Amino acid sequence: MPVKNVFLLIEDNLIDQLVIKQLLKKVLCIEEVHITNNGKEGIEWLLANKKLYPSIIIILDVQMPVMNGFEFLNAYAKLDSELKKDNQIYVLSSTLDPEEIKEISESIYVTDFLGKPFPIEEFRNKIHLNA
Repeated sequence: MPVKNVFLLIEDNLIDQLVIKQLLKKVLCIEEVHITNNGKEGIEWLLANKKLYPSIIIILDVQMPVMNGFEFLNAYAKLDSELKKDNQIYVLSSTLDPEEIKEISESIYVTDFLGKPFPIEEFRNKIHLNA
């Protein structure tokens, strides 16, 4: 059965975009996967689309040009609470930097941290889907 959640992938790497989108569609039967190339585009997408989608699962890369994952989280914190309501944010990164991992884990907006490559089975077990 298809999932009603909408997914927003904020990732600058085109290969990662393609692979993650295909994994979501094939393994989890996700119908809607929206992609932005950096945090700035992600914030703009949320501002333009949140009213259409009450529950958004965001997969957020850390290292990106224009606005990285940390800058996205800072900008996200300033959004109206209605825009943040019922969203889940999963940070996807290959970082091994303990300071970055600590900062991610301490964010009240981050649901969980996932290491690259995208662990689809682990992700399946963590997400809260609305079917």
